[in-house]
Amino acid sequence: YVFSEEQIQVGDPLIFDKIDAYSAPRLVEYFDSDPCYVRDYEKRIPTMSVGGINGAGPAGAARAKSLGVTIEDKFTVGEYDILILGAEESDGLETWLIENGYKIPEGAREALAPYIKMGMKFFVAKVNLDEFNKSGTNQLRPIMMAFESNDFMLPIQLGMVNANGPQDLIVYLLSPEGRVELANYRTVEMPSDVNVPEFVENEFGDVYTAMFEHIYEREGKNVALLEYAWDMAWCDPCAANPLTKEELLQAGVFWLDSSFDNAPNVYLTRMHVRYTPEKFKEDLIFKSTQNRENFQGRYVMQRPFKGEITCDIGKDYVQRVRDRQEREARTLANLTGWKYSDIWEKIEPFNPSVEIPNWWQRVFRKP
Repeated sequence: YVFSEEQIQVGDPLIFDKIDAYSAPRLVEYFDSDPCYVRDYEKRIPTMSVGGINGAGPAGAARAKSLGVTIEDKFTVGEYDILILGAEESDGLETWLIENGYKIPEGAREALAPYIKMGMKFFVAKVNLDEFNKSGTNQLRPIMMAFESNDFMLPIQLGMVNANGPQDLIVYLLSPEGRVELANYRTVEMPSDVNVPEFVENEFGDVYTAMFEHIYEREGKNVALLEYAWDMAWCDPCAANPLTKEELLQAGVFWLDSSFDNAPNVYLTRMHVRYTPEKFKEDLIFKSTQNRENFQGRYVMQRPFKGEITCDIGKDYVQRVRDRQEREARTLANLTGWKYSDIWEKIEPFNPSVEIPNWWQRVFRKP
C-alpha cells in the first residue's frame, strides 16, 4: 500500500490535547458532612511525551535503486518533507538510511527484515524548517494519515531499535463499536474507584506514575493498561469537555452523520503501553469489540469534617475516620509498592476535640 499526498495532512495539536484531557485519570474529592446532624475536583496527571526520530533526505534515485530501495513518492505536507520508501532487503535499506543521515544502531537490519517480507512500505518524514517558520506555530503539528488496511495493528519494533530503555506509548482509539483491546497481548484495567490519602492531591502525578509502574511490574511487563473506555456521547462527570462533532471529524472520525442531528456514535479507548524488545517481540495487534461498558481511572479523596464536633456519635465518627486513614494508607501501599510507614508519615491523623455541651447549654445556646 502506497500513500498518496492527499491522504496525509497535518492536524491540530489542540484536538489531541482535548482527547488527552477528556480521558486522563482523575483525582476527585468528597467532603464528610457534620457527623452530628459532593463536589469533585479533578486533576490531570502529567502525560508522558514520546519522542520521534529524525528524518533524512534522499541520496538520489540511482543510489537508492542500487541498494534495492525504491522512492515510491515524495512531497511536502505542512512543515514536513515526506518520502514513501519500498525495499527489497533489509541491509540495503539500512545502508540507505545511514547514508541519508539516520543514526541506525546495531540490530536495525533484523528489525527491518520482517516488515520488508510483509511487503510494507516505509514512511520517512523530516522537518522542513522554512515551512515550519511559515506555519506560525511554536511546536510541530501531528501528522495524520488516512488509509485502509485489513490489519488493525501498530508497528513498534523499529521504534525500539534505537531506544535507550523502555518506551512509553499512550494510544487513543476511536471506534463506532466499543472497546478496543490488544489481540496478541493482554489488556488489563488500571485500579479504579479506590480511596487514597489526602496528601495525594499535591503528588498525584508521582502517585499515578508509581501505581502504573507497580501494576506494570506485577503483570509481567507485557500488557496494555486500560486507563479509559467510554461512549463519547456522554460522561458522568467529564474530566474535560467532550469533543464537538466538528472536532471529532478533525480527529479522523469519518463515520459521523454529516447532518450532526444525533449524538456522535464514538467510543473512546485509552491504553498505556510500556514496551521493551524482551517483552514485546510482536507488533501491537488490536481488535474491536462490542463491549461498551464504561471505565475510567478514578481515585477518591474523602475529606473529614473540619467543624466543631459536639455530639456523642461524633466520637464514633472520629474513630471511623482514623480507621479510614489507615485503610487508605494500606491501599496506597498496595497500589504503588511504597512502604506503609513512609506513606503514614505524610498523613495527618484525624484527632479533633469532641466537646459535648451540657443539656442547659444546648437549651440556652445563643441563636
